[in-house]
Amino acid sequence: MSAVFLSMMAALSLPHPAMAAPEEIQVYMDEMDKPGHFGLDTHLNYVPDGVLTDDYPGQQQSLRRLRITPEFSYGITHNFEAGLYLPLATLDGQGRLDPGGLKARLKFIAPRAEGQAWWWGANFEIGHVNHKLDINPWNAELKGIVGTRLNKWTLAENANVDFVVSGPQPHSPEVEFDTKLAYAMTKAVSLGIESYNGTGSFAHFGAVGDSDQSIFAVADIDLGHWALNIGVGHGYGTNADHMILKAIVSLPLERILGRRGAAD
Repeated sequence: MSAVFLSMMAALSLPHPAMAAPEEIQVYMDEMDKPGHFGLDTHLNYVPDGVLTDDYPGQQQSLRRLRITPEFSYGITHNFEAGLYLPLATLDGQGRLDPGGLKARLKFIAPRAEGQAWWWGANFEIGHVNHKLDINPWNAELKGIVGTRLNKWTLAENANVDFVVSGPQPHSPEVEFDTKLAYAMTKAVSLGIESYNGTGSFAHFGAVGDSDQSIFAVADIDLGHWALNIGVGHGYGTNADHMILKAIVSLPLERILGRRGAAD
């Protein structure tokens, strides 16, 4: 029994391979689909500058590879929203599309009084990816969400706990804090900073220098029925991606499909 216990503890203390250029680079806020309505966000990430990594045999390199992830969502109630990332895919330099897996999520934003400037909530995500994207095929994440809007300023914070559900290399759950600070230049355009900061695992909490870090200059643009988040970022710490370009295109899915959706 003691041998089994020591083996489990050793596995949990193993450092987690650096995960560069994730399929979704986003700070969660209070946006929700209305009940009965569908949404579609398309996440696009590209790494033009970085170094090749080899955390495990067969790992897919993110350098000069376009990552494309459609995120379908559906408003269950005013406080619950479901989402599906399908497929997690990449496009290589030869234009070949390479599907990599899928993830599902459930987001909750707590009810709030009319005129309340701050919000809180949570998001749970679980998914399966191919070996080339992660040595562990099944992973999950629990995300805490808080934020506020004060006049033209928006501040949001996510606290993420990522853990292995099933795979050959279990490790202690990892912790990351994501921050967004934005200022509304006009009603349609906001400029800001997004920061994604790993802080180590439960077993080695505070190991910032041994974790992936990145910071982005971003713009959020309201195009009526469409919305766009674009950013250029710099990876540091253990992040192998020195320069990261990202975009999130929010599409009017129901208009594309030619239907209004359920009544509000």
